[in-house]
Amino acid sequence: MSDIEIAQQAKMEEITSLAKQRLKLDPLQLDSYGRYKAKVSLDVMSDLTDRPDGKLILVTAVSPTPAGEGKTTTTIGLSDALNRIGKKSMVCVREPSMGPCFGMKGGAAGGGYAQVVPMEDINLHFTGDLHAIGAAHNLLAAMIDNHIHHGNALDLDVRKITWGRVMDMNDRALRQINVGLGGTANGFPREDGFDIVVASEVMAIFCLSNTLKELKQRLGNILIGYSRDGTARVAKDLKAHGAMAALLKEALKPNLVQTLENNPAFVHGGPFANIAHG
Repeated sequence: MSDIEIAQQAKMEEITSLAKQRLKLDPLQLDSYGRYKAKVSLDVMSDLTDRPDGKLILVTAVSPTPAGEGKTTTTIGLSDALNRIGKKSMVCVREPSMGPCFGMKGGAAGGGYAQVVPMEDINLHFTGDLHAIGAAHNLLAAMIDNHIHHGNALDLDVRKITWGRVMDMNDRALRQINVGLGGTANGFPREDGFDIVVASEVMAIFCLSNTLKELKQRLGNILIGYSRDGTARVAKDLKAHGAMAALLKEALKPNLVQTLENNPAFVHGGPFANIAHG
């Protein structure tokens, strides 16, 4: 059977029941997205301070086989195996980027009998986190051009804007573009371009932040470009970081789903780590 056929035959548990039985999470600590997906409140962390830390197994730097067995399948399979021998294990993986799902790469929720489900939802829009990250990124891009259009008080050099735009789809025609065309009402023409959402610095910051306050602070330090005198300019110079953080406040809550063997699985963030984290 194919990966999708295996996933579609999965007998999933209700996510509220799974969270209560396996993670001792009250339904009030969850924001359910249907029967099989939920976001976990960040307040849960304060309730865990008196519990001992668990052990972390990091699966990284695996080149996938031709069959597609790599980091994700290894991680999910290992967690299922640990649970099978009586250990308490949960898995945490990144959210797939929707663009590559429609390319040669395909989905990224595992494979074979080592998958997280509901697989189709996870591979596509899921709970909207990647769209929120794209919106926050593009808000900053729009505010840069708006600032230049309305007088450019920071004296930004349009030739040295380092902040581009993003979308969650593969579209090579948008890698390098010209923006601001069509007359004075549309701003100042300049070169720009689109990256994929998961390569955004916002994604990297999102994955490294523990609280909304920390997220806002990190967003404020994003380099957006340089003034004509060479001064580096950051997002907080435009007062953009607060609005960006507001767009991400729900996305920052981790997503809870399950493996094919009904073991807890967290899906949070989705960086192209080698790009987004430099």
